Amino acid sequence: MGKGILIVDDATFMRMMIKDILEKNGYEVIGEANNGITAVEKYKELSPELVIMDITMPEMDGIEAVRKIKEIDPNAKIIMCSAMGQQAMVIESIQAGAIDFIVKPFQHDRVIEAVKKVLG
Repeated sequence: MGKGILIVDDATFMRMMIKDILEKNGYEVIGEANNGITAVEKYKELSPELVIMDITMPEMDGIEAVRKIKEIDPNAKIIMCSAMGQQAMVIESIQAGAIDFIVKPFQHDRVIEAVKKVLG
């Protein structure tokens, strides 16, 4: 399996939920971050194969973090997470360089489908 996945969300229980879904399906979670600033640092440090990133976070939001990660690595693979009704933010995050998005509350199958689609 590749270099693993970085999960970014300011809510600990959300990170735990995503991690649980991924690990039950054979994916390795190599790091977690609770805001965009930490996400960018962890990306540089860990070079994950995939980032699953929340949009709304303190200090630096997910969209800004996507832009920064894409500056470091134009080939970075990022899936955004958003709550219902954040379509404009989802569009903005895709324009910033995200490949896909999943909506909270997460549907187990949708998370795995998105990850498989991105990682091939």
